[in-house]
Amino acid sequence: MATGHHLLLFAAALLLLLPSASVATAVEYCKKGRDYPVKVTGVEVVPDPVVRGEPATFRISASTDKSITNGKLVIDVTYFFFHVHSETHNFCDGTSCPATGEFVLASEQTLPSFTPPGSYTITMKLLGDRNEELTCISFGFSIGFTTPLSIS
Repeated sequence: MATGHHLLLFAAALLLLLPSASVATAVEYCKKGRDYPVKVTGVEVVPDPVVRGEPATFRISASTDKSITNGKLVIDVTYFFFHVHSETHNFCDGTSCPATGEFVLASEQTLPSFTPPGSYTITMKLLGDRNEELTCISFGFSIGFTTPLSIS
């Protein structure tokens, strides 16, 4: 009985060492070495991989010394190096404005169920009210091979 108890404790300890389902996404600045006014500290994609036909949330953690009261996000999506989508959003729709210090920019998207599975890259530019580039990043995300089952 003592051996079974030790085995159970060992299994529980191993579970604590497994990586969590929320993995930080690698981010690269568009122009390496450039001192952007907005510094991106992380990107989180939930769920990862993204499930076609279900909501996915993209959270970008950033900071700035400026007070951003207006701006726009320009988002370009590539699939295996092919440009597949562009969209522009009002910056203040994704975070509280004015944004200053540390802030999180969040966006929820539901990708159509016919979206091809695989690896995608997002390039996101944050432009200020005079169209000045406040930051520019790119990061990858994956769309899984499974789709939600529809119940008839």
